[in-house]
Amino acid sequence: MALAAVHFFLKTQGCRSLRTPIRFFQYTNKGGTLLAPQNFSDYESIKQQYKPEIPEYFNFARDVLDKWTAVEKEGKRPTNPAFWWVNDNGDEVRWSFEELGVLSRKVANVLFEVCGLQKGDRVILILPRIPEWWLVNMACMRTGTILIPGTSQLTAKDLLHRLQMSKAKCIITDDVLAPAVDSIESECQFLKSKLLVAEDHKKGWLSFKELIKYASADHSCVNTKHQDLMSAFFTSGTTGSPKMTEHSHSSHGIGLTVTGRYWLDLTSSDILWNTSDTGWAKSAWSSVLAPWIQGACVFVHHMPRFDARTVLDSLSRYPITTVCSAPTAYRMLVQHDLTSCKFKSLQHCVSAGEPINPEVMGKWKTQTGLDIYEGYGQTETVLVCGTFKGMQIKPGSMGKPSPDYNVQIIDENCNILPPGEEGDIAIKVKPKKPFCLFTGYADDPEKTDSTIRGSFYITGDRGFVDEDGYFWFVGRADDVINSAGYRIGPFEVESALTEHPAVVESAAVSSPDPIRGEVVKAFVVLAPDYLSQDPEKLITELQDHVKKVTAPYKYPRKMEFVQQLPKTVSGKIKRNELRKKEWEKI
Repeated sequence: MALAAVHFFLKTQGCRSLRTPIRFFQYTNKGGTLLAPQNFSDYESIKQQYKPEIPEYFNFARDVLDKWTAVEKEGKRPTNPAFWWVNDNGDEVRWSFEELGVLSRKVANVLFEVCGLQKGDRVILILPRIPEWWLVNMACMRTGTILIPGTSQLTAKDLLHRLQMSKAKCIITDDVLAPAVDSIESECQFLKSKLLVAEDHKKGWLSFKELIKYASADHSCVNTKHQDLMSAFFTSGTTGSPKMTEHSHSSHGIGLTVTGRYWLDLTSSDILWNTSDTGWAKSAWSSVLAPWIQGACVFVHHMPRFDARTVLDSLSRYPITTVCSAPTAYRMLVQHDLTSCKFKSLQHCVSAGEPINPEVMGKWKTQTGLDIYEGYGQTETVLVCGTFKGMQIKPGSMGKPSPDYNVQIIDENCNILPPGEEGDIAIKVKPKKPFCLFTGYADDPEKTDSTIRGSFYITGDRGFVDEDGYFWFVGRADDVINSAGYRIGPFEVESALTEHPAVVESAAVSSPDPIRGEVVKAFVVLAPDYLSQDPEKLITELQDHVKKVTAPYKYPRKMEFVQQLPKTVSGKIKRNELRKKEWEKI
């Protein structure tokens, strides 16, 4: 059964081969002009037109990718590639939807016929941003195997935890991680096959490139029900051990329609670049599912490591219309002179992963003329809240709820709190659970049940909603600092610090204090020009700065300058690690 998203696009967009002429509207935000939405008129229209159809049987590869192949063959889709990959060496790959289909069916046959995998078996995929990663994603959909992505930064210990917990029967990786897999293989009784994506052969490993070369492109997609598991993601682990979060063919395959059609506002004429690491759930969001729901082109620049100059050059060189990146990346980008960059095609910039500082948004807007639209979600959810085109942008706010969810701020007794009152950010799940919410934590029903309080799913984040219905993030429930009776969110302290030119980024955590119980301590990464300044004088200057730009009681009474902050593989600051070290000093 074809996905409603494709049908909706065909009816409303007419499969335009040319982009609709750009229109500018004047809105009330201080930023001035905003691009008009392509797929809706305003936020209220999103809620009115979004009526997802959830068929009994659904498979993204068959019902979306193959449908776009048909549209492509009929000449009703623009000439954009469906997938466009480049690297630092000047290599380039461009695939149409038809070519993606052929190659992914070959990989599907390798998984079934050579690796002996069956529907429901788990496959761990750990590759950098290379084309094979996308082919395996689609092949797993076609075979009904459950994909478990991981980052190339994992250690042997990390791999052991993931292989044992997932009971994966197959692992696909490159020659960088292959030795680590070999070192722990004897402890992984469920592992049956190892596929190596590399030019050279390795003993004990199947050659991905050799097998796909001779594999048949004739493969019939497994018939999956919408609630069948499609993928599982290990959470980034800002608190506790990583949990394996499971999603179904519909929760992501259909649930991310809101992300692609409304938050990213993509059409088949667009080219989207999402800079996320392939091990993060955000890669599934914006490097696979959301853009291809809309028939857009997925752009990838494979870099050994994030390089701000390379990113800016690529945004200037290639006809990228939409960019999605984490706040950490934007913080690095605004350290450069952006006025010399000519983003000829770029129209829409979005950010997700953690709150983005208003100061960073302001610098980006001033130098590029482009706004950054923030989105909020978790590994367990699809988009929960977002700032959509046409809305007034309130820097620091995560925007308004996605039409997928009924989002509320509640207290510990599940009472919905009025505007301005801080509480738990929660999603209504009773009497009917939203189809796009995760299935559960693998093999851990107790942990899954712990996320439910009354009729709500508890995100674990604290926030408040204002009179206009905009939601504001305060911090993870464990990150909020209680000092002398005051509750202080780390994000507001960090945002205040970031407004000072000396601060590249910072992390605010609680630190023990004999009088106040705990106080705010800030770990600060300094800009190069300030590294030689007197530390004590600079600390006083930064403390005074925070007192001036926010409530004085929030200023960091302790401060430490560091070269870098501890982060998860997805770029989120690990405040819990910093906080733990502080409290261990007692």
